[in-house]
Amino acid sequence: MFPFLFWAALVFAFVMAVLPQPPQLPGDPSDKIQHIVAFAVLAALAGAAYPRTALLRILAGLSAFGAVIEIVQTVPALHRDGDYIDWIADTLAAAAVLGMAALVRRQVPSNRG
Repeated sequence: MFPFLFWAALVFAFVMAVLPQPPQLPGDPSDKIQHIVAFAVLAALAGAAYPRTALLRILAGLSAFGAVIEIVQTVPALHRDGDYIDWIADTLAAAAVLGMAALVRRQVPSNRG
């Protein structure tokens, strides 16, 4: 179930990031808040979906995904603006959640035969 939720959220995040005019969210959160929430959720889902995968590998993948989004947003036809600060926000949000996941993984016995 978690792998499906992770990949669905990843596709949703990408689509929302490249829509020329994404929908207005309730409360009108800033762009940085949207990035932080999206990548925090992606990190939590990825950690749950892939419990045997090293958290640094998940972080590297999510950081690369954030970079790809920012590169794609520089395509003029999308009328979006790529911003390396957004990529930093993505990476830091994922790192914070995965850091917490690392603490949980240390406390919970695993079945990693």
